[in-house]
Formats: sequence, structure tokens, C-alpha cells
Amino acid sequence: MARQLTALGHQVKLISPQFVRPFVKGNKNDFIDAEAICEAASRPSMRFVSPKTEARQTLSVLHRMRDSLVRDRTKTANQAHGFLLEFGISLPKGLSLVRRLPSTLDEHELPPRLVALLTRLHQHSRYLDGQIKALDKEMTTQLEEDDLGSRLLTIPCVGPITASLLSAEMAMASSMAAAVISRHRWGWCPASTAPAVEPICWG
Repeated sequence: MARQLTALGHQVKLISPQFVRPFVKGNKNDFIDAEAICEAASRPSMRFVSPKTEARQTLSVLHRMRDSLVRDRTKTANQAHGFLLEFGISLPKGLSLVRRLPSTLDEHELPPRLVALLTRLHQHSRYLDGQIKALDKEMTTQLEEDDLGSRLLTIPCVGPITASLLSAEMAMASSMAAAVISRHRWGWCPASTAPAVEPICWG
């Protein structure tokens, strides 16, 4: 909507929801929300964010899809571990269990129907793993095409996942003050202005 309004010649100013919430009075409804937005926008010290480009918004969608797939893969591994534990087979937790599942089923005498169900679970886990790897490749390709993302990759301890996430979310800062605040929050700042805390190293 912000991009469409900008194309029509309007000046769009977006406010982060946490900056509007303190101005909400009473029960939440459209009229009270509109009043809170107007009051927040009138503050001289209010920090606005610039609308995301289509590329950065797409990158944000990619991240949310990947997180969902990773949660599903973890859930599948935990299910397989729980089902085997009910039949007296205890294996180490983690994704290695799913990879070793076919050999585990061959080593133990289990009901044929259970073997079929666990085999189906193993195939589902492999499908999720393939989808995650495909999204990782697409993420790397988008980073190579994005100027901010490629520059973030040059920072020590910053990998493709962290760089793409920061490129999609932190690029909203539209003022120098907001950018400085973001750098201090993440521990990236010159030594002369560095805070007392240890810088964060993102793997």
C-alpha cells in the first residue's frame, strides 16, 4: 500500500507499531487506532521507517517460509524419536536420527505397519530438508543481487541467513539517527563510539 501511495505522488511515513501502542487509549478499535497513529505522528522525535522494496519484502517472505519449514523438520524428527521410544528404541536426539532411520528400521524387528508409517515420516523429512536447501540457494542468489546484503556478508561472523535477515528488516532505517541506534543495538559501531557491552557475533 505504501508503494502504491508513493506512486500516486503522496509522501508516505510508516511508524513501527511499538511506537504507536503507548498512545492507544481504551479498548482497541479502528477509530482509537487512527487517533493513536495521528498522535504518534505529531511527535517531533518520532522515528519513521521507509517502505520496503519488493525485493526486500520478498526476502522477508523467504525467511518466514524457511523458519516454518525448519520448525516442521524439527517436529518431524521429534515425532520419529517419540514413536521409536514407545517401542523401546532410544536414539540420540537431532536431525541425525531421521537420516539413520532406514538403517534403524532394518536393525530392529518392528510391526510392518509401523515401519511403513515411519518410512513415510522419513520421506516427509527428506522433502522438508530439500525445500530448506532450495530456499538457502535462493537466499544466496538474492544476496548476491542485493547491494546491502552483499556488503553485510563482508562483516566477520555474518553468514547468508543473518545477512539476508538484516537486509530485509534493518534496511527500514530512514534516518542517520535510526541507523546509529541499529548499529549500537547489534554491536556494530566504531571503537570511539562503541558501548560498554561486548559486540554480538552472529554465526
